[in-house]
Amino acid sequence: MESSAGSGEGHIRGVSTHGGRYVQYNVYGNLFEVSRKYVPPIRPVGRGAYGIVCAAMNSETREEVAIKKIGNAFDNRIDAKRTLREIKLLRHMDHENVIVLKDIIRPPKRENFNDVYIVYELMDTDLHQIIRSNQPLNDDHCRYFLYQLLRGLKYVHSANVLHRDLKPSNLLLNANCDLKIGDFGLARTTSETDFMTEYVVTRWYRAPELLLNCSEYTAAIDIWSVGCILGEIMTRQPLFPGRDYVHQLRLITEVCFMETSDLNLLSDIFFQLNTVEHLCCWCYPLPKCSHHLLWGTLILPFLLTAVRNTLRCYFASKSTLLSESWLPQLS
Repeated sequence: MESSAGSGEGHIRGVSTHGGRYVQYNVYGNLFEVSRKYVPPIRPVGRGAYGIVCAAMNSETREEVAIKKIGNAFDNRIDAKRTLREIKLLRHMDHENVIVLKDIIRPPKRENFNDVYIVYELMDTDLHQIIRSNQPLNDDHCRYFLYQLLRGLKYVHSANVLHRDLKPSNLLLNANCDLKIGDFGLARTTSETDFMTEYVVTRWYRAPELLLNCSEYTAAIDIWSVGCILGEIMTRQPLFPGRDYVHQLRLITEVCFMETSDLNLLSDIFFQLNTVEHLCCWCYPLPKCSHHLLWGTLILPFLLTAVRNTLRCYFASKSTLLSESWLPQLS
């Protein structure tokens, strides 16, 4: 028995398997097998090193969902641990600005369990795609995106979890400008004893303490990433696009002039006052409060009170911030 699925990239036909309990599709030349309750149209919406993502309809709830296939999930121990970590963390999270894990599709047979299919709520795009597009973005968009990002991050940090991989492509959006934090594969709880040892954060959004291989770090690494994301929204280009870690440090220090007697102690790092003016040159002609917020997240991320103070300034002029009705939709 065959079923059909429409797609912007062609006509995908599904073949029933395992007594009709599952349906197999050929997506980008890869086998995509889901349980029968996820009905056509099956359409590919993303692909990458992690695997393939397709949109489908849940016939039981009548809602569209995103299904991510992680192929050969157990071949690499590190990748398997990241997949398990994301599932374990998202099962316990419930917040408007954190992506929702809807389901895990059980394999047809236990002995052939090689691929993992994770079902999430479906979003329209991600912040990386919006920044790279011709979509007009004004300061109100910037405020609302940042507000939601910080709300979600506050929730994540309140659970003693560090995300450790915040970047535009991991911030999912819909046309109403709703933002949700996704991809918790590198996230860790602060109670874990070995969480300081492995690679974290894509280089362009990596805090200086990680580049300097500090033995310990805090939630400030996520705040630094927020600052890099904020600057990228403002300028429509990466703030610190380093070619390697040495070049990355050079780009950072060209803007954030550091003076320290001990690079292993972040509390001893001080920045010259004219750093704000350097940042302002990048962000002109956006409001001055935007510059100070960027300064608060990049220059003093380990002093969270500085972020709170700059937030008060940044959001004070928008009494309607809690409603997105005043925002133009994303096209």
